[in-house]
Amino acid sequence: MIADVVIPPTAVLIFGGLILPFLAEKPRQYALLILPLAALYLVWQTPDGPALTASFLGYDLVLVRGDALSRLFATIFVIMAFAGGLFALNQNRVVELAAAYCYAGAAVGVAFAGDLLTLFMFWELMAIASTLVVWSGGPSARGAGLRYASIHFLGGVLLMAGIAGEITATGALAFDSMTLDSAPRWLILSGFLVNAGAPPLSAWLPDAYPESSWSGMVFLSAFTTKAAVYALLRGFPGSELLIYVGLFMVFYGIIYAILENDMRRILAYSIVNQVGFMVAGIGIGTELALNGAAAHAFAHIIYKALLLMSAGSVLFMTGKRKCTDLGGLFRTMPITAICGIVGALSISSFPLTSGFVTKSMISAAAGDQHLELVWYLLAVGSAGVFLHAGIKFPWFVFFQKDSGLRPDDPPWNMRAAMVLFAVLCIAIGVAPGPLYAMLPFPVDYAPYTSAHVIFYLQLLLFSGLAFFLMLGWLKRTLTITLDVDWFYRRLGPVAARRLDRFADAAWDSLVNAVDRGVRAIATGVHRLHGPEGILARTWPTGSMAFWTTIMLALYLILSYL
Repeated sequence: MIADVVIPPTAVLIFGGLILPFLAEKPRQYALLILPLAALYLVWQTPDGPALTASFLGYDLVLVRGDALSRLFATIFVIMAFAGGLFALNQNRVVELAAAYCYAGAAVGVAFAGDLLTLFMFWELMAIASTLVVWSGGPSARGAGLRYASIHFLGGVLLMAGIAGEITATGALAFDSMTLDSAPRWLILSGFLVNAGAPPLSAWLPDAYPESSWSGMVFLSAFTTKAAVYALLRGFPGSELLIYVGLFMVFYGIIYAILENDMRRILAYSIVNQVGFMVAGIGIGTELALNGAAAHAFAHIIYKALLLMSAGSVLFMTGKRKCTDLGGLFRTMPITAICGIVGALSISSFPLTSGFVTKSMISAAAGDQHLELVWYLLAVGSAGVFLHAGIKFPWFVFFQKDSGLRPDDPPWNMRAAMVLFAVLCIAIGVAPGPLYAMLPFPVDYAPYTSAHVIFYLQLLLFSGLAFFLMLGWLKRTLTITLDVDWFYRRLGPVAARRLDRFADAAWDSLVNAVDRGVRAIATGVHRLHGPEGILARTWPTGSMAFWTTIMLALYLILSYL
């Protein structure tokens, strides 16, 4: 029975998303903007502690639990839904919009989940809704959507197995900090890391996200990986393993983004890269590091969505996404170019942008813990971010050569969404106080010290110099990069075709053997019962009487025995 009467913020987005397909165009556009605002109001009306509970199979479920961490993530998820809805007002694929809002609502549900079963329910709803968003990209997205769903259902199986084992071992459902001292908890961690884009399955993200529509990838960039970051913050803060997983993700994203030609795949790889910083911060585990991971997730959703809105606007207006097909668009798409540059500076942690006041908290935490190698690698990773996302994306898309394309800036709603997030990127960078006040721990950190500003300016300026010195090497060709996904995108189809041929040959052999057997039986039957068969001949009456006598004699003998 429900113990407390509150309206879960997630319900507004999920049920609102489900009714979107039944609305006419104008009411649907109003709903896209009103639903997130209503959900945001409910997020800030949710009290601390268990706010909505229920009983299920003898277990007490905490459907809504409020605290600073859950409220921070729910807030940015809802803000993202609003900006994404504004950007997608003229999207005519209503299924995508409905799935996107259910997806956002499920992410809010994860943020407020107070127990593992509730978490799993919303976790799987995210997987289903996000798969529909990918598939809404069109026929070319079907294969990517199937691979995406397969990976995420694998992650769901790992998570559910871990939850079942945890319940069996402890009898508890509470979703709180855990130590890695049992197999079920390792399974839970593995399920979280799959959604975070951690190795060895990082390739699902750049494989699937870029195949979605011009608006779909904006939604996809925000929820799955950041819900995983929230789950790691809640469940495994201070697990040292996450430091090394995060560092791997940082450099994985940089290397593959530098090699990539598709502008949306560049930005997809940079999602893995940026989540790597957050995962490393969670692994460090101090209050400053956890604040940094949470704040960076908040800022990342905004500037990554801004970058993808910029890329989506280019795709919407030109139909092209390869760097080799683009260039010189700043002439006719100035607002898109400026907003894209603001997003690029933010992801690069340029002073006076949001990335500068959030990502640097993680590096500072590594320094405070005397993790010199980690601090150095994070600094190198920051320089690499400036190479692939801070310079490469805007340079090859908006500048470099003149592609001959002359598209205008996108419609007003798309421009408004980009300007909104560009303003937020700068506002958070200039005045980080309101964001810091929302973080789960008290903040004692000053980002704007002279040493810190000078260090980052030097780092970024020398990275920019390196980019232009190596520009000839960085020019891309019409290629696509693969890593572990080679096994299921290249080897898998080849193995499947060979298995299919083997199965066809085995089936043909079986059919031929059965055919030969049936023919042999038919021939034998015909030999006995055919017109010339022995059983079809006319027997004399004397012979019939003789054999009848013999049969009766045998029957009498057997009866006597």
